[in-house]
Amino acid sequence: MPLEPMPHARASSPSAPGAIDSPVSQYDTIDSLSSQLQVQNEPKRRIARRTIVLGLVGLTTLGLVGGGVALTLLVQRPAVGTTFYTYRGHSDIVNTVAWSPNGKLLVSGSNDHTAQVWDAATGNHLYTYLGHSAQVRFVTWSPDATRVASASRDHTVQIWDAIIGSSPYIYRGHTDHVQGVAWSPNGKLIASGGDDQTVQVWDAITGRLIYTYRGHFNNVQAVAWSPDGTRIASAGRDFTVQVWDATSGANRIIYKGHVSTVWSVKWSPGGKLITSSDDHAVHVWNAATGSHVYTYPGHASFVYAVSWSPAGTRIASASHDYTAQVWDATTGQHAYIYRGHSKGVNAVTWSPDGQRLATGSGDQTVQVWQAS
Repeated sequence: MPLEPMPHARASSPSAPGAIDSPVSQYDTIDSLSSQLQVQNEPKRRIARRTIVLGLVGLTTLGLVGGGVALTLLVQRPAVGTTFYTYRGHSDIVNTVAWSPNGKLLVSGSNDHTAQVWDAATGNHLYTYLGHSAQVRFVTWSPDATRVASASRDHTVQIWDAIIGSSPYIYRGHTDHVQGVAWSPNGKLIASGGDDQTVQVWDAITGRLIYTYRGHFNNVQAVAWSPDGTRIASAGRDFTVQVWDATSGANRIIYKGHVSTVWSVKWSPGGKLITSSDDHAVHVWNAATGSHVYTYPGHASFVYAVSWSPAGTRIASASHDYTAQVWDATTGQHAYIYRGHSKGVNAVTWSPDGQRLATGSGDQTVQVWQAS
């Protein structure tokens, strides 16, 4: 059985103070703002409704009504690119970062052999998963946010409790480094790919191998499940992205538009388009036909990761050129360049509400910043 229980999971104690940097103060909540404003009716004047407007054009409007007074608060949204905090829990290159589906937690994986879970709102460290004996190449949350799957150069995929890091299970079906892992949308299956040139689809509970896809002739760098669960996309060092039936590996479509290693592949939320990245560019193409839609050429070096916004309107890309870039998913028109990192950016992920991005880098940090 390739999946085996590991009875003694190890979790670290919370990190020491100073593991995060918060360059901007927290914005006032509605409660705190309203408590600072005292609106009273003047004596001998009958005022049934009074409106107080705070702020300027371009601010978010929020309404409060009580005691015969209507209070409209315009709360300023941080500017795009505002860094909320920098997480410094890792001691080596950060390869991967993923936001939990409920938006409350982030998990990151590193060359320091650890995966670390932390509070997405504050950056406070919760625990460190220490089950791997080599670099953690990719992490991903189960759809119900209860488990994390981590892929490593120790040839394993490990599944562990997302709250306390306990009760891990180890899948040992691969014979070389595992570079990518993805849950099926219903959380029942997992697809993993690696340097043994295979993608393996297996049961997320029992570890039973369902089938092995062998369409690539070089290392597999990334895998992604379609939103409807019917197809899998895989990408690798053979310069191709391959799309195939998730139950059998049949009905293959091969996209050959890249001229170098394809490091990342992601489906659009609607499942109609795919983004994939290689040297200096991101390609957007039709998932059903393999036809090219457009190429985003904004980066000056290798593009290691791509991510669709939850609404499918924007795409974020991370590059060795030290930047993360946000652009229009329909036209490819450039929107914003984030330059907060001091080394190459290896990972990028959207918050579930589409407001923030988290980026992981060779500078050993994860930075969380305003994206819209």
